[in-house]
Amino acid sequence: MRTYWYFLLLFWVGQPYPTFSTPLSKRTSGFPAKKRALELSGSSRNELNRSKRSWMWNQFFLLEEYTGTGYQYVGKLHSDQDKGDGSLKYILSGDGAGDLFIINENTGDIQATRRLDREEKPVYILRAQAVNRKTGKPVEPESEFVIKIHDINDNEPIFTKEVYTATVPEMSDVGTVVVQVTATDADDPTYGNSAKVVYSILQGQPYFSVESETGIIKTALHNMDRENKEHYQVVIQAKDMAGQMGGLSGTTTVNITLTDVNDNPPRFPQSTYQFNTPESSPPGTPVGKIKASDADVGENAAIVYSITEGEGLDMFDVTTDQQTQEGIITVKKLLDFEKKNLYTLKVEASNPHVESRFLHLGPFKDSATLRISVQDADEPPVFGKPAYVLQVREDAPVNATVGAVAARDPDAARNPVRYSVDRHTDLDRIFNIHSGNGSIFTSKLLDRETLLWHNITVIATEINNPKQSSRVPLYIKVLDVNDNAPEFAEFYETFVCEKAKADELIQTLRAVDKDDPHNGHQFSFSLAPEAASGSNFTIQDNKVTVVLFAALRRQRKKEPLIISKEDIRDNVVSYNDEGGGEEDTQAFDIGTLRNPEAIEDSKLRRDIVPEALFLPRRTPAARDNTDVRDFINQRLKENDSDPTAPPYDSLATYAYEGTGSVADSLSSLESVTTDGDQDYDYLSDWGPRFKKLADMYGGVDSDRDS
Repeated sequence: MRTYWYFLLLFWVGQPYPTFSTPLSKRTSGFPAKKRALELSGSSRNELNRSKRSWMWNQFFLLEEYTGTGYQYVGKLHSDQDKGDGSLKYILSGDGAGDLFIINENTGDIQATRRLDREEKPVYILRAQAVNRKTGKPVEPESEFVIKIHDINDNEPIFTKEVYTATVPEMSDVGTVVVQVTATDADDPTYGNSAKVVYSILQGQPYFSVESETGIIKTALHNMDRENKEHYQVVIQAKDMAGQMGGLSGTTTVNITLTDVNDNPPRFPQSTYQFNTPESSPPGTPVGKIKASDADVGENAAIVYSITEGEGLDMFDVTTDQQTQEGIITVKKLLDFEKKNLYTLKVEASNPHVESRFLHLGPFKDSATLRISVQDADEPPVFGKPAYVLQVREDAPVNATVGAVAARDPDAARNPVRYSVDRHTDLDRIFNIHSGNGSIFTSKLLDRETLLWHNITVIATEINNPKQSSRVPLYIKVLDVNDNAPEFAEFYETFVCEKAKADELIQTLRAVDKDDPHNGHQFSFSLAPEAASGSNFTIQDNKVTVVLFAALRRQRKKEPLIISKEDIRDNVVSYNDEGGGEEDTQAFDIGTLRNPEAIEDSKLRRDIVPEALFLPRRTPAARDNTDVRDFINQRLKENDSDPTAPPYDSLATYAYEGTGSVADSLSSLESVTTDGDQDYDYLSDWGPRFKKLADMYGGVDSDRDS
């Protein structure tokens, strides 16, 4: 409840001013105001007399917030010229004149018509004048005066905010500044203590305090723990009159929150955790979750989990869920119930962010025990080896045993196993397996030279549960036996000059064998019995290769090879064609002899180097080769008359070297007549048969230089 004190001050000030000719005038009543003399004229005498001051006043003082029932009396104006006969009239002008302030024109009494508020307007400036009522002429000069409103304590302190919000870290030292509050008072700070404010705490002790003069709120209690109490509501009072009795007051609310610091370690709610997981769980499978509680919040409550010791350090792992701060236990490696069905581990939870000033409270971590039981699962059969390698001779009979595979049910039930062959890997059904004992046996004859390795897959299936099956690769190598005769490495077509000397090397032969003995092949060469007697050739056996030599003796007498006349086969093609032998299915065209340009480049010959090594240079051939006809006729006569010449003698082809040869002449006699030098370097690319010619002609340039 507000209490108002009113002081009515009425000043009647009479300030005499002496004159030179008249005594001091009587005191004039008035209000304290700015000093001003109103001079009135004296008699009409010519002598100069000092006029007296008739009326004056200083400031008027008026208390604000008048609570009376009538008008509030301000003061009275009076002039010495007023004889009290009603001949003078008082006039008031200026701030609020006629409205807020009224004057009795007969008596000069001034009144306020309503309650005034200093905070609204503290000073009013008015002007007063006394005039003759009849003539309206002033009898006093117009004078200015001031009405000043005196302050009373009618305004309570008001805070700049209705509600303040502040934070302070928990466990802060006593005297830690939280926030500052401020209140203002609309009363006059220069007049009394109406606007002097002091602060006090009405609610919030003993946790907080406030400085009375500044409004600064501080912590007042040791070790305020956010985990015990986080939010505080503090009420602060601001009171004017320097806090004395009768002063006005205002209040505000300050909501203070303790912010978190890491002053709490993580704690497991239980010391032991029990989990179960099937042995068939693949790596990465979750086993269970653990969670340590931390009374802190935010990053101060972040937890890292780790497995520190135990039997399953390499079998299990733990990770932290960043959203829930839970520890996720997962399988790290494949489990085996039959090998180990219980693991005991020690897991630890710790804070990654630690404040050093709280380390004295103890380690910021906790540990618990994990017991993980591995549950038995129906597993597929397990083979004794990851892969099997077997061997079998290629001459093994059908149903011969090759080897065996073995698989077992790893479960405690030890269910029987049935074996089979994956026929997608043995489409020809060369092998089979005994379904009961896993024995592998042949079902067809083998041939190492056809297929050396057989790669098949064997399936083991539980009889009681066909869905449980396993597969294993089986590699069967076929061992070699000597079941193949030697063969010549290639088709040999040997040519020998008719003037070959005895023991001259003619041909080197090489044999191969499809079999593959461990110590390599050992061949023995000899002439066939039907060719051994009376042969012109001998063979030298080198155990690997064989060399064909001309015989030491030569036939002295030509014996006819054709005994029966019906055996004569007169065929021009046989005499002159030097083609591809039995591989040549092209009929001979006699026009080739007449026109060498008709040779087809696309047809390869067996007796010359392929075109990739040598491209023959052609020379224009004569259109009409009469010498060819003569040559053929002559050769026919000679062969027909020779009883020893076989019908397939092709020696005549080599004897003829006419113009227009595809390979040109090989004679050195013609080279000296050429216009330019001939390059014979290509002879080195023709093979060993032309090595001699390459040596003879390849160095012609160097011979010339010498």
